[in-house]
Amino acid sequence: MSGKLIYPSAARNAHGIFACLEKLLPDKGTILEIASGSGQHLSQLANLHGDLIWCPSDPDAQARSSIDAWRAAENGANLRAALGLDVTAAGWWNSVDQPLAGMMVINMIHISPWQATLGLMHGAGTALGSGGFLYLYGPYKIDGAHTAPSNEAFDASLRARDASWGVRDKEDVVAAAETHGLQLADMVPMPANNFSLIFRKR
Repeated sequence: MSGKLIYPSAARNAHGIFACLEKLLPDKGTILEIASGSGQHLSQLANLHGDLIWCPSDPDAQARSSIDAWRAAENGANLRAALGLDVTAAGWWNSVDQPLAGMMVINMIHISPWQATLGLMHGAGTALGSGGFLYLYGPYKIDGAHTAPSNEAFDASLRARDASWGVRDKEDVVAAAETHGLQLADMVPMPANNFSLIFRKR
């Protein structure tokens, strides 16, 4: 169907991300994705896990069109229409069903201002049910240091594009999460010097 965006990176990282999510997903409930991008991941997950409701979102209109094109092509009854959520907006979480069983955020933290991470954590701490998970995927610094020269170069290129972007320190992300009742449960090394950070709502 026309309108579907296809990102090679989404195809490359899907296997590892899905393997992590398999250990987190409950038997039922709603999973919200923030910054869904093309919609490739959620269209696959909705097919694999038909008992869950999958709710995509993105502030970009072109991304939402792609998400809805994937949704129409897959005929996924358990995949909702894309929401135009912006996690820097006050009270953005009021637009989603609550309590959520889980939230997932792939490759957003470093390609957004720090205010987006703070808004994300506020919303996750409010909208997630007790024991619900927040799954983050992307590159992170550890104790202020990059984990690979390629990540350091990537960080510099991000900041050159937008001074408010950049690879974040894992400890800063964890501290922001803890402020809103989210506790780091696991940190999983992923291919290409990325990490999966898994938080649980207390």
